Amino acid sequence: MKDAETMVLPRLGPAEVSVEDPWGEDHGAAPGRPATDTPQWRVAAWLVPALLMGALSVVRAGAPGLRTEELATWGRTASSWRDNWSMLRGGDVTVAPYHLLMRAWAAVFGTSDLALRVPSILAMTAAAALVGALAARLFAPGTGVLAGVVFALLPTSTRYAQEAQPYALTLLAAVLATSLLVAPIDRPTFWRFAGYTGAVAVLGLCNVVALLLLVGHGWAVLAFRRTVALRWLVAASVGALPVAALLWFTTRHGAQLAPASNPSLTVLAATPRELFGVTALGAVLLTLALFSLPLRHSAAIYTAWAVVPPLVLLLVAQATPIWLPQCLLFTLPAWATLGAAALARARARWSVGVLAALALIGAPVQVALREPDGHQQATRQLAEIIELRLQPGDGVVYSSSDSGGGWVGRNVVAHYLPADRRPKDVLATGPHRVDGPLPVPECADVARCLRGARRLWVVRLGEQPDPVRAIGGAKEQLLRTRYQVAQVWRPTGLTLALLVDERTDL
Repeated sequence: MKDAETMVLPRLGPAEVSVEDPWGEDHGAAPGRPATDTPQWRVAAWLVPALLMGALSVVRAGAPGLRTEELATWGRTASSWRDNWSMLRGGDVTVAPYHLLMRAWAAVFGTSDLALRVPSILAMTAAAALVGALAARLFAPGTGVLAGVVFALLPTSTRYAQEAQPYALTLLAAVLATSLLVAPIDRPTFWRFAGYTGAVAVLGLCNVVALLLLVGHGWAVLAFRRTVALRWLVAASVGALPVAALLWFTTRHGAQLAPASNPSLTVLAATPRELFGVTALGAVLLTLALFSLPLRHSAAIYTAWAVVPPLVLLLVAQATPIWLPQCLLFTLPAWATLGAAALARARARWSVGVLAALALIGAPVQVALREPDGHQQATRQLAEIIELRLQPGDGVVYSSSDSGGGWVGRNVVAHYLPADRRPKDVLATGPHRVDGPLPVPECADVARCLRGARRLWVVRLGEQPDPVRAIGGAKEQLLRTRYQVAQVWRPTGLTLALLVDERTDL
């Protein structure tokens, strides 16, 4: 076993196949296969994944309705700069920088569903290109093409490319930070570490939980470049300072991290599906990754990237409910590359066959993601039902017991229905602010506020068997005694009901 000081990143060039490189990967091709280390292949390593990811991302990107978290993004973009800054004092601090970025974006490009998702599309396309380029650098250009294609074919890559949330930007920052780590640990200079520091700062501002990637980076540095460990530690610490300052400032005012859960067995069992889009895809990539375990240090870097952050998050989650599978999406490029490294050792027809199988397994999910309810809440469909059946004088009632005290339902109506085509919010006694999950103050004398409302729309979160059950306070009793349910719709993730005053004709 060689001392850690001598386990260095091999440079491209002629070399004998050694114990540290049993597959001959430093030559850019396995024995008996044509070399792919040419300028054309190096261009293909980033261009093919970028084109594939871009094409998959734009197809019907505006079709699914905005779900709860995306509606929060829209709400911030529709608010003033002053309101956005004030929200740093409360709410979810992990998405605050992203919301400020989207506020600037919306000022130029608008707040349509597609416009809000374009930054994620661009980020995921750039991430696919970087995945291919980095794999080409550490393995071979052919491996880079395979890694980028595998990454692009994962349903979760498409899903979060088409979602107005910070996950795509976080993933891009993770790939960029890892790419910028390779150069300074091999040939350390101030400016190379400065670039890495900047990438770490962006990563932390996109999602503070993603800074767990630094644990994997630290393991790789200690394993293969102990002489630069101190400089790496300084660079990583300086990069983490902006998000540390943000957390210090906001938590003083009662802000919190995103709501998450404890890692129960049920939650952990669902993680592969949440992370890869299909549980079977996770099993395939895990199996392939077993053939890419650190037989050389390039694979070890990716193994640390894929495995260490989830393990650390799992340990932390034992003390505080912080487990959220979406926060581990930044490990997808590592899993994709480990799988590609194994495929690169097989014959070309086997590699193509596996890629076709991955595409086939993920195809049903890819199709479902582009349906109106592809993001688990058919919000646009709910608004269309109201608009088609709206009559003059109609009112709307929201459940104060639902998440956000009716905030989500109010945002759905405000986003998808023009002001002159909305039912009146008959119980609201104050303005509805779209810039945060703040409950709207409602009328205490429900009977008085409902006077004259012959038809009421009821909007609920979740698919409720009884649309008025546990709707909140005195509303339920009055709605049951004065109104009867004329019709109920249950678009995915939501419930909509039309109630009519039983003292009048339908």
